[in-house]
Amino acid sequence: MAVNAKTTQDFVPIKEIRQGVIVLKDGSLRAIVMASSLNFALKSADEQQSIILQFQNFLNSLDFSVQIFIQSRRLDIRPYIALLENRLKEQTSDLLKVQTREYMEFIKNFTENSNIMTKTFFVVVPYSPAAINAGSVAGNVAAGILGKKKTPQEGAEKKTEEFEEHRSQLEQRVGVVTQGLVRCGIRSVELGTEEIVELFYKIFNPGDTEKPIPLS
Repeated sequence: MAVNAKTTQDFVPIKEIRQGVIVLKDGSLRAIVMASSLNFALKSADEQQSIILQFQNFLNSLDFSVQIFIQSRRLDIRPYIALLENRLKEQTSDLLKVQTREYMEFIKNFTENSNIMTKTFFVVVPYSPAAINAGSVAGNVAAGILGKKKTPQEGAEKKTEEFEEHRSQLEQRVGVVTQGLVRCGIRSVELGTEEIVELFYKIFNPGDTEKPIPLS
């Protein structure tokens, strides 16, 4: 009995990543905003209360849902070790070579024993043009009944126009989110296409962090 094997792509709801926007298979859009952190424990009591109130006001001001995603990973010290390896090769003093080797061993042992983690914070902003798409489908059906069919070029232009309109609506939501975060003392930046691709690649390929980095 034949079994239809499914690929990884079948389980990923992403259709494409276009102009810094994630287009899902159901037609909805997502933007990702990377946010900075703040050390809440070091703030005074008044500052903590102010931050809590600002964050509360930020959440209450939203008329759409957002997803806060925290990525926690073990600190990858390999690029720094690779840099020290190159510096070691350039050293001409025997004393500096010994000190560099000892420093490298100290860094390796410290990070391995301490299990240092890095955290990155993201806010996922959604936009679903479902109602607009439903109207477009109805219009296409009516046009088909009346015998008016769009050419492939006209259809592509229409899709591009709709995407730009939906992206504009999504960007307005991103602006609301970033402004609300600024009031809380949090810096933020919207990820572009390359950054989003890299983020999802690391999420779906966590084992790549264990692969050795070739030294140049």
